[in-house]
Amino acid sequence: MTLLGWSSVPLFITHFASTIDVWTSNGWRYGFAAILWTPVLIIGHARRTLPAGLWTAALVPAVLNAFGQLAFSWSYYNTDPTTATFGLRAQIVFVAIGAYLLFPSERAVLRRPAAWAGIALVLVGVAGTILLAPGAKDGTPTHAFGVALALMGGVLFAGYALAVRKFMHKFHPVTAFAAISQITALLTVAMMLVMAHNQQTGVRDAGASAWALPNDQLALLLLSSIIGIALGHVFYYIAIARLGVAVSSGVLQLQPFCVAIGSFLVFGKAMTSGQLISGLLAVVGATMLLTVQWRISRSARAAAELTLASANDH
Repeated sequence: MTLLGWSSVPLFITHFASTIDVWTSNGWRYGFAAILWTPVLIIGHARRTLPAGLWTAALVPAVLNAFGQLAFSWSYYNTDPTTATFGLRAQIVFVAIGAYLLFPSERAVLRRPAAWAGIALVLVGVAGTILLAPGAKDGTPTHAFGVALALMGGVLFAGYALAVRKFMHKFHPVTAFAAISQITALLTVAMMLVMAHNQQTGVRDAGASAWALPNDQLALLLLSSIIGIALGHVFYYIAIARLGVAVSSGVLQLQPFCVAIGSFLVFGKAMTSGQLISGLLAVVGATMLLTVQWRISRSARAAAELTLASANDH
């Protein structure tokens, strides 16, 4: 469900790119998602179960998430959905490097040759999907800008993931994301109020152009918020709890291919054969990196359990 939901988001963003600008799209989608998450915080406040330090801890992840969301969404305004999504998948490399720098327990991953081989395949594969895209062949400037935004989104989302681990590990995931979504919404709505403009006239309108959408299109915009943000993260947390991070992340490596299928069916935009081969290389590389991570974490858990069992025996 996470894979399907998050694969639909690029299609929704691309669909609305001709009618509302990126500031309006982000402000409405994250603002509505924050409203849906608000009851979690209201109930926690009423029951006095909200943990101390929650809002302070959520600040850094939320800032990275807000600007990552901006780069991510803006990339789809400048290049095709498949290419932008493949560019975003470079995130896994930035996460691995960031984890190595921030968390000593993660450094064993990058000491394995297989991990570096996986990183190399990801980089080669992502580069291939970008350089062999239709926009690259046409030499359009917006394609290069869209790719740069997608890669920047990957960096920022990697920082977001690392910040969540560093600052939010002591909070329940649902409570943590509820707080992060509120701050993210404040930032994206603030950016919308200052920067948003009407796509047709160019006049700044603080996001009001969304009101001018037909009722069915406004409903579709809000539905994208529910699918991609409000429910997508819930499904992802459930998947992590039941399958683990490595397996859940491995499944999400299929996202660019799901986006490619959807892009072809909805917009008639097909992948090139070079993109397909490069994308498969990137997925193989990401899977190798995740496999190394999974094996190391499994060995660490087994060693901890053996130590505990030995202590209990004595």
